[in-house]
Parts: sequence; C-alpha cells; structure tokens
Amino acid sequence: MHSIIRLFVAFIAIAAALPASAKIEKFPAGFRIERIMVDGASMYVRVGGKGPAVVMLHGFGDTGDMWAPMAAALVKDHTIIVPDLRGMGLSTHPDGGYDKKSQGAGIAKIMDALKVDKADLITHDIGNMVGYALAAQYPERITKWAIIDAPIPGIGPWDEILKSPLLWHFNFRGPDVDRLVKGRERIYLDRFYNELSANPKAIDEATRNHYAKLYARPGNMHYAFEQFATFNTKDAADNKVFLAKGKLNMPILALGAEKSFGTTQADVMRVVGNTVEGGIITNSGHWIMEEQPAQTVKAVSTFIDKK
Repeated sequence: MHSIIRLFVAFIAIAAALPASAKIEKFPAGFRIERIMVDGASMYVRVGGKGPAVVMLHGFGDTGDMWAPMAAALVKDHTIIVPDLRGMGLSTHPDGGYDKKSQGAGIAKIMDALKVDKADLITHDIGNMVGYALAAQYPERITKWAIIDAPIPGIGPWDEILKSPLLWHFNFRGPDVDRLVKGRERIYLDRFYNELSANPKAIDEATRNHYAKLYARPGNMHYAFEQFATFNTKDAADNKVFLAKGKLNMPILALGAEKSFGTTQADVMRVVGNTVEGGIITNSGHWIMEEQPAQTVKAVSTFIDKK
C-alpha cells in the first residue's frame, strides 16, 4: 500500500512539473457560424452569447480558434464575435484587400451585419494591426481595447523593430514562396512556434497539427503572406495618417509577453492612445493563448469587466 501511495505522489509531482499548455478547445455550446460577405470575401465568423459585444482578432500562425478559452470566460454576459481574418482560417481569399485599413473597415461591416453598434476589442499579432485600423477609423464604436504582443506598422519604434532577425518573415515574399512552403506548412509554422515561444513544449502536437492543416488549405498560406506584404507598402503610411488625426481615447490594456514584446507593447500604444494601462504575461513568449492561457484570460477579462 505504501509503495502505491509513493507512486501516486510521484505521479502528481511529475504532472505538476509539466508545462501548462493549452490544447485546441471548442467554443462553448450555443455558438453559431455566420458567413458574412465583406468586400468580396466570405468571412467565417463565430458568434455566441448575449450582452455587450466583444470582437476578438487573431494573427498569423493562429486562427480565431485561439480565442476559445477567452470566449468561454466572457460569453456568460457578452456577445462574442470571432472572425477568421481575410484570407486566413476558413474565411475566403480574394486577390486584394489585405491592407489593414480595408480590413479594419471590413470588421466594422461584420459588426453592422450582426447589428452591433459598439464593441470591446481583443487582439493579438496581425489582429493588433487590423484592430488599430478599426479603432482609428471608428473610434466611437470601440469601447475598450486589449492589445497583445505585436507592433503596429509605422508607429513608435517600428523601424527598429524591423531590424530583429526574428522578423525575417515580414519580407518573405516573391514568386517562389508558395512552392517553397507548399506541403511543408507544418515545418514553416514550427519555426515560429519554436523560436517565438518561451517554451516550445507548451504548444502541443495537436495544436501544431490543427493550424498546419488550416494553413495548408488551398491559398491560405499565400494570402497569409499578403497580410505581411502591406506592412510597409501601405499600412505604415495609413497608420501615420490615422495618428495625425489624434490619439485614441478609449481605455487600452497593452499586454506584452515577458519573453517577447514585453513593455514595448505599452510604449507603442502610448504613442496612439491617451489612456493606456500596461501589463506583462509572465513566463510566456509570443504565443500567449497557447503558453499562458489562464493568465492571459484573467488579465483580459478583468480589464473587459472593469466598470
């Protein structure tokens, strides 16, 4: 009996030492899928709950699926709206419209289609860039904004950020990129999961395979590259025009991952916002919802629910 107890205690100790990783979760029961046409794209949008609206925007390497734990925490008293960005996930991919000004306007059209006048905003990675274009064009429609771990083209230390060798993929374009990556989507995505995380083991095999399968859908990786192609050709200039019209006035929570963007996230947002609260997701790299889901959900939901 004592040996069994010792074995059980040892098992618990080993389990406690394992990384706290997030698996792909399903959205709560009651969520539905809306197909909403926006500027030639059929946008795949998850919608659920009742109450004040919250829009969640993902980035590269993820889809709207990343937000399932956040949706579960907020759906009890909010209407949750989670699109796949244009050309990514299960949204379709027209040839154009990947600049963030157009995509920000597209998110406003999704809100219109759902008869949502105002919403809180939660964004990560490229979702941050679409989020800024949305908030800057329609500031009266965004009530709060939680922005997580990625820069905004043309804003603050953008030119210095671009010098990081970890951001080589911002300029991975050309006539052969599709052929180079086709059939190797998992290999390509693993590079980012491994290099931009604090603990690569926190992003499990199921998660990696899930997103690799989605990015392997015809056209999806090509049009993900189109998201990057507009950073310096259009997005940076558009953002400088937005900023010249004035700073944002809605409350902003700027969360940087400890092992990634850190306090720079709040520094960037203080350039564009008047009311910015900074924060750090500890023991995490860029993939905050995979590496530290509970910590991220707590920080964001506390901000969203703050009166």
